[in-house]
Amino acid sequence: MRCPVAGPYNDDVWGSMKAGPSQEEIRRHNLGTLLRHVHIGGSMSRAVLAERMGLNRSTILGLVSELGSAGLVREELPRETGRAGRPSLVVRPESDRVYVLAFDVGVDRLAAARIGLGGVFLDYREIPVLPGRRNAGKVAEVLAGSALEMVGTARHGTYCVGVAAAVRGMVRRPDGLVRAAPHLGWEDEEFGEDLMRRLGLGLPVSVGNEASLAALAEHLRGAGTGCQDLVYLHGDIGIGGGVITGGQLLGGDCGYGGEIGHMVVNPRNGRPCGCGARGCLEAEAGERALLEAAQRNPSATGREAVRAVVEAADRGDITARAALHDVGDWLGIGVANLVNVLNPRTVIFGGTLREVFLGSAAQIRSRINRLALTASRENLRLRLGELGDDAVLIGAAELAFSEILVGPLETLARAGA
Repeated sequence: MRCPVAGPYNDDVWGSMKAGPSQEEIRRHNLGTLLRHVHIGGSMSRAVLAERMGLNRSTILGLVSELGSAGLVREELPRETGRAGRPSLVVRPESDRVYVLAFDVGVDRLAAARIGLGGVFLDYREIPVLPGRRNAGKVAEVLAGSALEMVGTARHGTYCVGVAAAVRGMVRRPDGLVRAAPHLGWEDEEFGEDLMRRLGLGLPVSVGNEASLAALAEHLRGAGTGCQDLVYLHGDIGIGGGVITGGQLLGGDCGYGGEIGHMVVNPRNGRPCGCGARGCLEAEAGERALLEAAQRNPSATGREAVRAVVEAADRGDITARAALHDVGDWLGIGVANLVNVLNPRTVIFGGTLREVFLGSAAQIRSRINRLALTASRENLRLRLGELGDDAVLIGAAELAFSEILVGPLETLARAGA
């Protein structure tokens, strides 16, 4: 057996000789970490920041001063304390000064928002999508127009530091190429590049799957706060999903991880799915399956149509109840499979599945109890999404903020501040 030859690129030999992080790298890391704490956790005192970051108060003071001078945070008295005596100052994110643009590309609607540091909605636009106007170029044109209107109304001295879009489809992680979005009729679309050109802001546009980004949002700011292992199920015209494991969004090799809606649950007698397979969870428990089983008008689709079935079941409609029972059965089978494979602490139902869960929770739980391994489900919690229709936009905003939370001062400098 030949031994490795020592050379300039042999990490096994030279790895132990690599220098540790420089003081500048440590400072940059600490600035990003502190900014992330106040961005996600809201205002907090220097003492709390010191405890959470494991740093002394003088170091925290220096970091806060540097971020404050850059206009990213400010210190002020808390609004309410409930305690006697002079309250300690708290560090707040400068939500009005630093913002991102976030987009949600749906099948029947487009949404655009200007969201400030700390997750504050500063401006919002929603545009209905008419049939025949779903091509990627037209969508990019409409969204860019709405975004530039919002940028134009922002006060002087504010800065856009990131842009991100959520798409209902498979998005390649390295470059944001939308490989397939069947419900939109897209295939191999360079949507992010097109949107970036139309915006003309000099900022790249990150693109992600809508359910994965909604999972990230619920993990950071919603029903999954504090939970490091969760599965998020998102109902729309189809069923999407996102997985958080060890506090990180599961992306897979190329970013296609989390296509829970195309997990096959009924291979023998299943309904045909838009992906070409049969018996996918989306085909058996999605919007179309529910509305067909409830014998609804085929042209009546969307959130309101799903809610109407749930409300009818609450009033005692036998057909609506049976439809929810069937869909809940398939959802329960799908969740049981996920519990056995991923062992999540929490499963969150969002989008239209929020309403479906309300109408079929007993059936879903019954299937999980029968099919999931006892050890894997004994600590399982089933939750409703807390962020509602905003979950996707909030997730897209977090994707857009990711760069400034790594290198705050460098990102702000590139934005022209």
